[in-house]
Amino acid sequence: MPRLELVRHAMTQGNLELRWTGTTDQPLAPAGAALARANARPRDAVPRRVWSSPLLRCRETAALLYPGAEQVPVPGFRETGFGPFENKNHRELEGDPLYEAWVKSAGAAPVPGLESREAVAARALSAFRPAADELTALGEDGAIVTHGGVIMALCAALATPEQDYYEWWVPCCGGWLLDLGKWPETGRFSLLGELPRKEAAE
Repeated sequence: MPRLELVRHAMTQGNLELRWTGTTDQPLAPAGAALARANARPRDAVPRRVWSSPLLRCRETAALLYPGAEQVPVPGFRETGFGPFENKNHRELEGDPLYEAWVKSAGAAPVPGLESREAVAARALSAFRPAADELTALGEDGAIVTHGGVIMALCAALATPEQDYYEWWVPCCGGWLLDLGKWPETGRFSLLGELPRKEAAE
């Protein structure tokens, strides 16, 4: 029964400032690196291979969570491009009618230059399938370190039991444990539960 950990990266400074940090390539903040180290997997629980978004925050998180694993950056696992909202926070965008309409629609309203939820899901699914195929063919466990929007898109499309898109949100360094046992027959995965997450020591 191959299992897969689907994990959100640890915090950047943009996360701490509540910015729409999509394509902006930031390293982990010191607090994020500390959180990832606090959640590092024991040596006997580190999979052979970890796929990640190519953005630095995911590659750094993967190296800290899964020390010694082979890391495979995959462009399709990158975060949403937030277009005109990129690297700005709610305070800076308050009063912008385009932003307020987008927020009111829960991210569904089209915005010029902003990558749609459907586009993110399409590329994330294309990236996910080869990784899941490889793990099930080899009978190995694995991990993917990516972004919140990608995790929500993948789980909303492929998870059993089904849940609403926003119910798949997880905090930084949080994620889901998935069972890939039925993947070859169904093209779906089963949710085993939320991954345990420790807070970093003060």
